[in-house]
Amino acid sequence: MPRRRIGFWYRFAAVICKPPLVVLLKRDWRGMENIPAEGGFITAVNHNSHIDPLAYAHFQYNTGRVPRFLAKSGLFSKGFVGAAMRGTGQIPVYRESTDALSAFRAAIDAVERGECVAFYPEGTLTRDTDGWPMTGKTGAARVALQTKCPVIPVAQWGANELLPPYAKKPRLFPRKTSKVLAGPPVDLSRFYDREMTPELLKETTETIMAAVTRLLEEIRGEKAPEKPYDPRVERMEQRRRTHAQRNGRQDRNRGERAAVREVREEGLGT
Repeated sequence: MPRRRIGFWYRFAAVICKPPLVVLLKRDWRGMENIPAEGGFITAVNHNSHIDPLAYAHFQYNTGRVPRFLAKSGLFSKGFVGAAMRGTGQIPVYRESTDALSAFRAAIDAVERGECVAFYPEGTLTRDTDGWPMTGKTGAARVALQTKCPVIPVAQWGANELLPPYAKKPRLFPRKTSKVLAGPPVDLSRFYDREMTPELLKETTETIMAAVTRLLEEIRGEKAPEKPYDPRVERMEQRRRTHAQRNGRQDRNRGERAAVREVREEGLGT
């Protein structure tokens, strides 16, 4: 299937966004040869800055295969922004859907039309203190197993040095380097034609995230933690700590009340 033409709106967005990106970020891009020349595919990308979608999109745009990002459906009905979202072929996600596969139906359709769909499997900015990828959500795995399309892992680093996670002001000097590395397709063939259970989706997602993390290790020249940061585990641990603190306060209060009663009883007995 031939690649889709870039179109007016994507070229218009590039005219606006590329000049400041070129000024603010040097480029160290590798692995463009791993981006399929035609047909539908998925890219799985790590997420460590609010501006890394622009840095990654710059890389992907220059391959000639523009990415279609998933975005909240409400953005598609808001004036100029909505027109740009529709015009650039971004994919609305209808969060009110209760069926996870239906929520990604548009992504599946886009892949089947021969599009590149970009996923941030972590679902949000990484909360790992050293910027390593977290555990992933299963959306990319669902689409990959449904379509059996190539899944290209992509690691990026550098936009987070320009604008660190959750920072409000960029660090303009010295000039940062946007490092992007696309790897060969992740081999998911062993997961095909099996019942799409939570366990299968989890294992598929872990395989995809492991490939992304290995590429980031290559970019950074460092070793990632043995176990990725898991927000769910952290939330459970936070609840446990909160519960323990609440119980501790209750125990102290009970102890203080008991001590007061003891003093009063001793006073009455004298």
